[in-house]
Amino acid sequence: MTEKLLLEIKDHTAIITINNPAANTWDAENLTALRDRVVELNANDEIYSLVITGQGEKFFSAGADLKMFASGDKQVARDLAEKFGAAFEALANFRGVSIAAINGYAMGGGLECAMACDIRIAETQAVMALPEATVGLLPAGLGTQHLAWLVGEGWAKRMILCGERVDAATAERIGLIEEVVAKGEALTSAMALAAKVEGQSPTSVSACKRLIQAARSGNITDAYQAERDAFVNLFDTQDQAEGVNAFLQKRQPQWKNA
Repeated sequence: MTEKLLLEIKDHTAIITINNPAANTWDAENLTALRDRVVELNANDEIYSLVITGQGEKFFSAGADLKMFASGDKQVARDLAEKFGAAFEALANFRGVSIAAINGYAMGGGLECAMACDIRIAETQAVMALPEATVGLLPAGLGTQHLAWLVGEGWAKRMILCGERVDAATAERIGLIEEVVAKGEALTSAMALAAKVEGQSPTSVSACKRLIQAARSGNITDAYQAERDAFVNLFDTQDQAEGVNAFLQKRQPQWKNA
């Protein structure tokens, strides 16, 4: 258990709250906790739905704590990439219905967490992005795969290759989220949707979910590992160290393309 990831059970719905202020960042502790919580929920026959949200009013999650990568240690990168993969693959494979209640900024690993869910509801002030290349990294929490599947290759390239941020209205238009709600209403709306799941057969839902996600079949599982390998290989470059440290030093990076 960790206070960085809170769990509440209400009826047949598990509510997970990312609670790592100030920006609800992901680290080894809460990533491992997320994986473990999903395993436990999968084993609980009384849980039909999972809702995940962020603590506070500003952030769903700002993604990875970049201080973890400042050393340029490749083994640290490998370990964290595997933890991101294990946590978000577990979430993606949750047997019930998972809903992200995006109550603010969902950046990097924060957006990847939301994309690992079945359905996304965002408040009107939410901003979403995968800005990893801005700091010499790449999305290693399934982001290169899930974003392209959800919004198509063009918008995935705009967001990942160009660093483009999208607001809630744009996210709904391109299919990144399913609904926009007023500020402060994401969790309420997610819980209302989760309540509808209780009218469905849990075994039918699980079977249908597997069938729907099988449409992605082919190489996506292999691509998960390829994504993590590519992330770790960036630690052989000068730009990785420059990007992370420039961010932490609050200056503009000087890219070497090397």
